[in-house]
Amino acid sequence: KDMGVSISIDDFGTEFSSLSRIKDLPVDRLKIDMQFIKGIGVNTRDESIISVMIYLAKRLGLKIIAEGVETAEQMAFLRDENCDEIQGYYYFKPLSADEIDGEILMV
Repeated sequence: KDMGVSISIDDFGTEFSSLSRIKDLPVDRLKIDMQFIKGIGVNTRDESIISVMIYLAKRLGLKIIAEGVETAEQMAFLRDENCDEIQGYYYFKPLSADEIDGEILMV
């Protein structure tokens, strides 16, 4: 952290990214795994889990990122829940370096 490096836990809520990780590591951000994001508008359990993840991150002073956002419904839910950052095809599909330069100029 003294060097300006921030630490994110990727795929939060799955496999090895347990709650003990945010307790034991000097984490700055949590990235909500896309398997939960896909449940927005489909599964109220996924929505509840996402809401709790966002609340937990905020209470711990962490930023929260949602990965795999693909629809306006997902975006609206995350905005309403005060998610800090969004990643996914909702904004852009993966681009080459040349395409990125062109997109930046067009924006």
